[in-house]
Order: sequence, then C-alpha cells, then structure tokens
Amino acid sequence: MTVITDKFGRPLQDLRISVTDRCNFRCTYCMPKEIFGKDYAFLPRKHLLSNDEIVRLAKAFVSLGVNKIRLTGGEPLLRRDLPELIADLSAINGLEDIALTTNASLLPNKAEAIKAAGLKRINVSLDALDNELFQAINDSGVSTDRVLKGIDKALEVGLEVKVNMVVKKGMNENQIVPMAKFFKDKGVTLRYIEFMDVGTTNGWDYSKVVSKKEIVDMLSAHFEIEPVDPDYLGEVAKRYRYKGTDTEVGFITSVSESFCSTCTRARIAADGKLYTCLFASSGFDLKELVRSESDDAGIRDTIADIWGKRVDRYSDERTEISAKNKKKIEMSYIGG
Repeated sequence: MTVITDKFGRPLQDLRISVTDRCNFRCTYCMPKEIFGKDYAFLPRKHLLSNDEIVRLAKAFVSLGVNKIRLTGGEPLLRRDLPELIADLSAINGLEDIALTTNASLLPNKAEAIKAAGLKRINVSLDALDNELFQAINDSGVSTDRVLKGIDKALEVGLEVKVNMVVKKGMNENQIVPMAKFFKDKGVTLRYIEFMDVGTTNGWDYSKVVSKKEIVDMLSAHFEIEPVDPDYLGEVAKRYRYKGTDTEVGFITSVSESFCSTCTRARIAADGKLYTCLFASSGFDLKELVRSESDDAGIRDTIADIWGKRVDRYSDERTEISAKNKKKIEMSYIGG
C-alpha cells in the first residue's frame, strides 16, 4: 500500500461515495422542493457508476491509503443493488470500515440486508423529534415515527447507530435539548452539525448558524458533559460524553471551528466526479477514467496525482462574501 499526502501533508484515508442523487426527502436546507421539484431531471442510471466501477475505484483508493468508506446520496437506500455493492466492498483487502448515511425511512425493510452484506454502522439524519416540525423540514410527509422505527430496526440487527442533527437558527434550535435527552436515554450518539454553505440552493448565511459554543451552553444547563479525546487523525466530530455514562454527544463545526488542517477525505459524487473538498466547485471525471482506462495502475496513478496537488482549505478561508458568491457542488450530488 502506498500512502499519499497532499500539498499540506494531509493523507488520503477516507472516501465518501454518493451512490445516487435521488432522495425521498426534500429537506429545505439540502434539496428544497422549489429547486428539486417533480420535473427535476435526476441522473439517468447510465450516468451513475455501476457496482463494478465503484469497486474498481475503491480498490485503487484503498491501495493509496484509504481504510474507511462511507456510502451516501441522495438517499443511498434508494439504490436497489446497494446490498450487493456493500458485499463487494466488504471483500476488499485492507478496507477496515464501511458506513452509510441515511434518512432511515427505508431502514425497517432494508436494515437486515445491508447488515448481512457487511455494513458495520450508519449515521441517521434526523433534525427534530417534534413531528410537525420534522415534516416541515423534510417537506415530504415522512413522520418522526417512521425514522425512529428505522433506527430501532438498525439497532436490533446489530448496526452501530449515530444520529446527525443539522441545526439552523429559526428552524429547529428548540429541538437541541429534547434530542439530547431522547438519545442519551437510548444510549445513541447524537451529533449536532452547524448549518453549512454546501451548494448554492440552501439559502445559507452566517445569521442562521447556531455555533458549537451556543449548543454546548444550552446542553450544559441540563447535563454534565466532558470532552473526549479524538480516536484518530482527521476525526470530524468534536466529541463529548455525558458524565457517568459511555454515551457521547458530538459537534461538527465546519463554520465556527474549521478542521481543514486534518481533513483526510475525498468524495466521489453521484455522477462519478472526484471532489477533494465538500465545498468544491469542480471535480475530476473518474467515470470517464474508469470506463476508458483498462490499466488499474493508471487509475491509481491519476488519483494519486489529483490528491498530491490538493490545496483545499475552504472553511479556513470562508467569508460571508465567498460563501455566497462561490459556486459549489450540491449536497445531493456530493453526499456529506
């Protein structure tokens, strides 16, 4: 295995693969219905990477130092051959971990199959316990009960579960404490995500960000929490635990406390393009590469060259002007 680094010495360790640009939710901060309406043209299947193409690329990434893969979307459970893909990825020598990000609405019927295929853990997106508010956010009529049933099914089959809550001022900050209480009692890690300027359609500005410090202050009025040391270089979440328990709460602080200096993640979008930053405006066409290049070494060398030239540090450099004016790939293509 060859370990490669970028211009700032950051190794390539994590790969996130968006397996579809489709989603059954229309969350207002990600895929607002006024943009992604009934007539929106999603990618035809032939423009998505096949399972064989994804596995071929994954093997190249693992040979360059990647040890963890996360499957994202859109909503990845909408991909019908997902269990087969997970099984194929699980067979890659040197790959230590496969995870999935999901809205959990389809988990009651799919948790067993993806666990049997080799999936180890999931991150569930849930932004409110209050059902009326949650339905207003997801804008698709899906209830909190359906998501919670998905979480319970995942736990039942033995998947490790973490819950991600995007916090946006004026939207759901009143759910911060109720979510903490609920998942603390359930023994499930909850992670608060600062509202980020991913893409250009979610109406982001600084005034809508609830910072980690604000959330910690709110939680500290109800719980005793203490910081937990990171497990590895590039760990995204700032981790805390409730005193006297093993249950954790975390914070993803892309806006208030940038973690660009330890970012080890590459992303393959639903259309097969490689992005070296969540906030990138352009990518590198791996779909064309994998469909035209018969030599696996050639694929590996191209990826190594792309990563070796990487200088991304968007969150370090973010300003209100750059956040509003920079064209960025949409979350539904690039995943999380």
